[in-house]
Amino acid sequence: MGLPGMVLSAIAAAAGAIMYWAVTYQGTGFRLSTVGVILMIAGIAGFIVSSIIFGVSRRSVGAGHRTMDRQVVDPQGHTSSLHEETKG
Repeated sequence: MGLPGMVLSAIAAAAGAIMYWAVTYQGTGFRLSTVGVILMIAGIAGFIVSSIIFGVSRRSVGAGHRTMDRQVVDPQGHTSSLHEETKG
């Protein structure tokens, strides 16, 4: 979802508002104003859900710990293991 869901929800809400306030045609069996209200409600709900998902997914990652294991060879040919930890 995220940002594309927010855009799609805003478009649905805008289309619903146009259908509710600007279109005066009434067909037999259904009213476009009712479809407009449904689109506005669905668009607003979708925008809220997408905003929450977008906000949670964009949360900054905290400074983590990095560890590195390596073998060190001194000039005499002796090897030893080295474990390094750094805080980011």
